[in-house]
Amino acid sequence: MLIAIIAITALAAAFGLLLGYANIRFHVEGDPITDQIEKLLPQTQCGQCSFAGCRPYAEAIATGEAEINRCPPGGEAAMVALADLLGRDPVPLDAEAAEEKPKAIAIIKEQECIGCTLCLQACPVDAIIGAAKQMHVVIEDECTGCERCLPPCPVDCIVMEPISQTTDNWRWPFPDNGQEPIATAPLLN
Repeated sequence: MLIAIIAITALAAAFGLLLGYANIRFHVEGDPITDQIEKLLPQTQCGQCSFAGCRPYAEAIATGEAEINRCPPGGEAAMVALADLLGRDPVPLDAEAAEEKPKAIAIIKEQECIGCTLCLQACPVDAIIGAAKQMHVVIEDECTGCERCLPPCPVDCIVMEPISQTTDNWRWPFPDNGQEPIATAPLLN
């Protein structure tokens, strides 16, 4: 028994050292400009910009393969922030992105859902749960409102409902320079 414990401990230590060496030896640095661009994007992973998600779009912007005006969820605010970051002139939103929509979440009509799982497969953030031939449900806190679940639904049981603005989800609008506002008056208790 003691020999088995010693052998397993020795193997664990050897593999740990091997992984540590591999991490140092094969470390790949990320592109800092790509990381900054990605932080400015809304992280909906919706694909409306014709890229698979926000990271590939950020990489394309950083390499000059894509224009900064193709993100419908980010709208004009994201485009202006990207222009400021990259030192470019703001450009009009892409024709498809020009229509800014209010933030919304998907709602599945329980009576009409047939459990086909097509919406589950289309959701880029796994915000829909359910099983085959069972009703599906949207996890509201996870839904980004990308609308990718709408086209595959064969019975049109998914609707997009605008998110009502409350004190819990309201955010102070950013000034034109893309920076968060600084409080100028003391808060009252």
